[in-house]
Amino acid sequence: MTILIIGIALWYAGHFWKRALPARHAAMGEKAKGVSALILVVGIILMVIGYRGVESYDLVAYPAFLKHINNLAIVFAIYFMSPGPSKGALFYKMRHPMLTGFIIWSVAHILVNPDLASMILFSSLTIWAVAEIIVINRAEPEWTPNPKGTIAKDGMFLGASVVLTLIIGFVHGLIGPSPFGM
Repeated sequence: MTILIIGIALWYAGHFWKRALPARHAAMGEKAKGVSALILVVGIILMVIGYRGVESYDLVAYPAFLKHINNLAIVFAIYFMSPGPSKGALFYKMRHPMLTGFIIWSVAHILVNPDLASMILFSSLTIWAVAEIIVINRAEPEWTPNPKGTIAKDGMFLGASVVLTLIIGFVHGLIGPSPFGM
């Protein structure tokens, strides 16, 4: 569990150190991006190792239908993490579609993973994404949405999100539990 928590802490640090230590970040110039990337990669590796290494048990039993809600939520999470919202007509005024997609993804994983390690990991990532939205909005209050796109672009990216969900679900089933119950 310690490795998992260190990984989560590095995830937070890699994202927030620009705002927490602006003078240090600015002094590093372009190297700061590399430092951030390194911190994040190490954090992700530690989260994966920590998560897979924790002997965990389910805290509650979840109803089987939540797996279907999870899979549908993942389609929307992938859509919001795609260029679709900024290129389409439905969500072009949304300021943080990628973070919104991340929140949907992490909450969907909480729904179907009722064990302690999952609760810690996905809850921490949800809190991070909400905090990131708040920090960005406070630091950069002025924002202009992209020009309105077309419904066809929304449809194209939603269709691509369905295909990506199927591909990701297949790979997920090869390395862990299948989200499709196969």
